[in-house]
Amino acid sequence: MAKAPAMAPAPILDAIEGVPLPREHGHLFGHGEAEQELLSAYQSERMHHAWILGGPKGVGKATLAFRFARFVLENPQRNSPVVQTATSLSVPETSHTARMIAAGSHADLLHLKRPWDEKTKRFKRDLPVDEVRRTVSFFGSTSAGGTWRICIVDAADDMNASAANALLKVLEEPPERSLFLVLSHNPGRLLPTIRSRCRRLELRRLDDGQMSQTLGAFGFSPDEAGAYSPAVLAMADGCPRHAMLALGGEGREVADRFFGLMQSVLAIDMAEGHRFADLVAARGSDDAWYTFLDLARGFLSDRVRKDAQQGAGSLVRWAEVWEKVSDAAAAADALNLDRKQVVLNFLKDLRG
Repeated sequence: MAKAPAMAPAPILDAIEGVPLPREHGHLFGHGEAEQELLSAYQSERMHHAWILGGPKGVGKATLAFRFARFVLENPQRNSPVVQTATSLSVPETSHTARMIAAGSHADLLHLKRPWDEKTKRFKRDLPVDEVRRTVSFFGSTSAGGTWRICIVDAADDMNASAANALLKVLEEPPERSLFLVLSHNPGRLLPTIRSRCRRLELRRLDDGQMSQTLGAFGFSPDEAGAYSPAVLAMADGCPRHAMLALGGEGREVADRFFGLMQSVLAIDMAEGHRFADLVAARGSDDAWYTFLDLARGFLSDRVRKDAQQGAGSLVRWAEVWEKVSDAAAAADALNLDRKQVVLNFLKDLRG
């Protein structure tokens, strides 16, 4: 009897070709204050059981979450000399805990993300309630190390209403020695009842020096002058993920063309826009599609943030474009609609 063909492993959401996943590395730049706040809380007599790590997508929330989880699981006794004298959340990458987390196999760490749908060969458009309900069995069992159990929700913005209510329920009655790290690109849009049960920690955008440190640590080479492209750093706006998409991986061409189009938002060349939309919507190019959505939302988030700071009257219009592209992308994924039209409508809305 012929053997059944081996099933290919499911893709990993938000992975960038050639870049280690947040669970796989120990690099952290530009978030020293946030790291110290988590460390101080863990060293204290009482630590809040749930944290919202807020900040724009790609700024380093998942990296910090895994760094904290690695430290807690490696050092479960908060009163130990190692914890009380620690000056950072660093853990040797050769430690058993670090290696287990890097492999995604640590029994006391649950990472909730939008799952891969094997039927449609796409990631589900939201983080469904069934995923969040995994916390029931996870927290209902005895921890492998007999100490902490940690759940990272990545990202809470992806939860549908049922999933959000399921998370709220477990936050309301937290198991003993449990820790929730809830990542959110826009914490203000989470349920008020979820926000009220979490301590909030906002991650700041990195400056150009910190961005250069991060890119160098991940193997992205600067130009001949020893610097990274000012245009890339400006468009990335303090979020390393956006710069990495522009500098390498399969999304590089998408990022390069996107940045080019955004140089003149009010006079976008729609002929070039059509060519860009063809690239994004090409059959089988999920990486290109999700890179576009990532960059588009990052760009809009930045414009909303800047206009809010300046009190500009265009704030509402930027927010409307955000809502339109988010709704259109969700519909395109759910109903298998034309992705090219989503891209073109986005560009037309910007130009308008």
